[in-house]
Order: sequence, then C-alpha cells, then structure tokens
Amino acid sequence: MKVLVLTGAESTGKSWLAARLQQRFGGRVVGEYVRHFIDSEQRDTCLADIPAIARGQLVWEDAARDQRPELLILDTHLLSNMLWSRVLFNDCPAWLEDELLARRYDQHLLLSPEGAEWHADGQRCQPEAAERLGFHDACRGWFERHQQPFVEIAGDWASREAQAIAQVRALLEP
Repeated sequence: MKVLVLTGAESTGKSWLAARLQQRFGGRVVGEYVRHFIDSEQRDTCLADIPAIARGQLVWEDAARDQRPELLILDTHLLSNMLWSRVLFNDCPAWLEDELLARRYDQHLLLSPEGAEWHADGQRCQPEAAERLGFHDACRGWFERHQQPFVEIAGDWASREAQAIAQVRALLEP
C-alpha cells in the first residue's frame, strides 16, 4: 500500500485532486474529518475540539489503512490539524505531532495557493492570499524539518492534475 497525502492551504484543489486521482488510479480517498465535525456540531470549532477532530481523522485514516488499498489518498492528515490549531487558537496538543511522526506516509503533495482562487464555502476562513501563503510555508517548513517526502504542486488546474498524476505514477511504479 502506498499512502499519498494532499495538503496545503484552503482552496488549493486538494479534494478535487483527490477525486481526480482516485478516478484515474483507483484506491481509497479519506476526506477531512473536521468538515464532518463542523457539519455535525453546527458551530465553529474551539481549542477543546482539536483532540476529538484529530482522533476522528485518525479513525478514518486507520479504517482505510485496514482495507489495504494499493493507493490510499488522504485529503489531509494531522499536519493540517496541528497548523490550524496554532493559527486559530495559538496552541496545539503536543501528542498530535508525535502521532503524525509515528505514521508512514510515502509522499505528500503540497498544493500551492499561488494561482488558486479562494472560494468561500462556509467553513473556510483564510480569504487573504498572504494568510494562505503563510500556511503553505508552514507546511513546507514542517516537512523540511522532519525530513518528510514532499513535492510542491502549482499552476493552473490542468497543470496541478498533470503534476499529481506524474507523482502518483512514480509512487506506484514497482
């Protein structure tokens, strides 16, 4: 099983790209638990919600891992939970990073906010390009500090898709 993570700022095409990759290569997609949480709770999140959101994401991820698909596509993982917790609440439960580092991810596709127009959907909260670029830079910095495999994906939608397809092909090659 190869585990691919799509990550980055809001409105960079993660969910769209996850669906496109699954359509092309098969496998299993795991969505963002936080979206489910917000829809279920019908309120904004608070710092006290972060452990439940992170555990929910892990439950979804582990259930998909247990199915052992050839390709597991994660629309997000704990890095986003960690960074959002710090952005929104200036704090984050320490165990999230330990849990993230204990897991194996074969490749991360870090989607650039540059060239991707922000779209409001009732849950997104970073309409400013500088905020999204800061989130992107925080992702890249974390990957570099922890020597995690990642490739930056940028450009228009067709270019993003082509770059992602090339990365998945390389990942799946024997």
